[in-house]
Amino acid sequence: MIRQAIIPLAGLGTRLLPLTSVYAKELLPINGKIGLEYIIDECIDAGVKDIIFIISKKKEIIKKYFYNDKFYQRIIKKKKDLRIIKEYKKIKKYKKLIKFVYQNSPKGTGDAVLKTKNLIKDKYFLMLLPDDLIIKRNCTKDMILLHNKKKCSIMASMKVNKKTVNRWGIYSKKKNINKNNFIINDVVEKPNAASAPSNNAIIGRYILTKKIFKKLQNQKKGKGGEIHITDSIRQLIQDGEKFIGHNFKGKYLDCGTLKGYLKSSLEISKI
Repeated sequence: MIRQAIIPLAGLGTRLLPLTSVYAKELLPINGKIGLEYIIDECIDAGVKDIIFIISKKKEIIKKYFYNDKFYQRIIKKKKDLRIIKEYKKIKKYKKLIKFVYQNSPKGTGDAVLKTKNLIKDKYFLMLLPDDLIIKRNCTKDMILLHNKKKCSIMASMKVNKKTVNRWGIYSKKKNINKNNFIINDVVEKPNAASAPSNNAIIGRYILTKKIFKKLQNQKKGKGGEIHITDSIRQLIQDGEKFIGHNFKGKYLDCGTLKGYLKSSLEISKI
């Protein structure tokens, strides 16, 4: 059973400037809800009981969002607005699930994951990237069901345009399990189009073995001078650890760019 999820939130969101110049990108509204709420709800619906947010001192506004009790209590006392009461109850429910750890230096997703080492209790845990929304189907729930059958690490997959493979971690396949799942042979972080093994890209949903922490402790910096989780996953695969790529059934929305953020709002408004 997968009980814990980690969500890296320490990034500065420069691709969404100027919206993120004073505000955390994860708190930007998407059709009336903050983007982060969609990720939290996906976790809760999948049975997750413990969510670890990785933030930085520059992103403490995220923590304040969930710990602004006095503000709500004061407003509710004055207005007794049923909508505000409902929203406050929801935030208090979320708060019971959430822990915070800090990554104050932007050293990459691998370094962010390593910050959670002492909080992860089980053999496997979830990681969700907040820029990647998957709607119309709970990808996390599907991956957990697959993990319960296969007892190994799972990562979400989607075919991308060959010209854009340098934005993604890219898989090579060992063999297909069925039309939706395959055994991963290798994974490469942001290859160029000429050297990419495929156009099957990692999307921000991972079920990872706790063994990843030993690799991350010794992981050297990769592309862009950052510590990439992909490089440590690659080492585990080379060591014989089984990883499955899961072609998810939902609709993918990229909320990490201004164009993608605006498109996400329009798509979700249609549901």
